[in-house]
Amino acid sequence: MPSSGGQRIGVYPGTFDPITLGHADIIRRGAKLVDKLIIGVTTNPSKNPMFSDEERIAMVEREVAALGIENVSVIGFNALLMRFAEKQGANVIVRGLRAVADFEYEYQMAGMNQQINDGIETVFLMADVSLQPIASKLVKEIAQFGGEIAPFVSTTVRDEVMARVAKTGRLGDY
Repeated sequence: MPSSGGQRIGVYPGTFDPITLGHADIIRRGAKLVDKLIIGVTTNPSKNPMFSDEERIAMVEREVAALGIENVSVIGFNALLMRFAEKQGANVIVRGLRAVADFEYEYQMAGMNQQINDGIETVFLMADVSLQPIASKLVKEIAQFGGEIAPFVSTTVRDEVMARVAKTGRLGDY
């Protein structure tokens, strides 16, 4: 693992398709735990992304800039998470948990990641109670059926999602 010079470097990975207020909460809180937090925007074709890799990276960069947090950067990646974390000199993986269902999956992933590199710890942050139900997948579904997503994303992200839905069409109407 590359030397991080004694710094605590964290990686918060995700597809961020789109970035939600829940993600922003984890970024804000995760940035307090480390000297440098890298938001790793990853490719996951199985999630049927609404936005391209480049669009998601730009969206996350803009949202992070709006948070005004100095120790956060955004990097796109398409690799095994632990290899990406090693390349960044990270010693912490930051993950958000919304519910028990998240915990089961994340617990398994943390165990596998520990087998790959036990020098990188996984830290779980519980989602703020008001943000626990928010999931990118649900935000996209609500938007595609014509629902209001303003309570779940920033105004700018809302506008981008609604523009994309208008361009690609809705899944259905009443």
